[in-house]
Amino acid sequence: MSTYLRIAGIEKESIVDGPGIRLTVFSQGCKHHCLGCHNPQTHSFEGGQIIDIENILDMIKKNPLLDGITFSGGDPFEQAESFAVLGGKVKAMGLNVMSYTGYTYEEILEGMDKRPEWKELLYVTDILVDGPFDINKKSMMLKFKGSSNQRIIDVKESLTSNEVVIFD
Repeated sequence: MSTYLRIAGIEKESIVDGPGIRLTVFSQGCKHHCLGCHNPQTHSFEGGQIIDIENILDMIKKNPLLDGITFSGGDPFEQAESFAVLGGKVKAMGLNVMSYTGYTYEEILEGMDKRPEWKELLYVTDILVDGPFDINKKSMMLKFKGSSNQRIIDVKESLTSNEVVIFD
């Protein structure tokens, strides 16, 4: 179990990366390379910096205004084991977890047999924004996502009902 993450950066208070006030962790490394990506500097798996998740937890403890944490990217599912550990600790603190990924919810479900760490991260995630960014479907009017093909999914409800439930 890894307690370190390779990150591109941290936004200590964000109101655009999910509901409420959030600490956002931008993971380093992404295989999707979406045309027009908002964070192309996060694509390389070699860049960024290494951080102990305890340092992130300390940041959270210092801010009682936070509603949750958001894992953005890059793609957190490329470091799913460590993000799952961090997510579990954040949930134990009473906060919610939101994850962005270029994979679809269905791809994650199908891939969990070969990548059990995906299951761990999915199961600590409350809200998932899935799918690659599509520049042809880009809109600045969309809440918490960049293109209309992406979905904001209520993970717990989706897992319970065995169908995608959109977060409202």
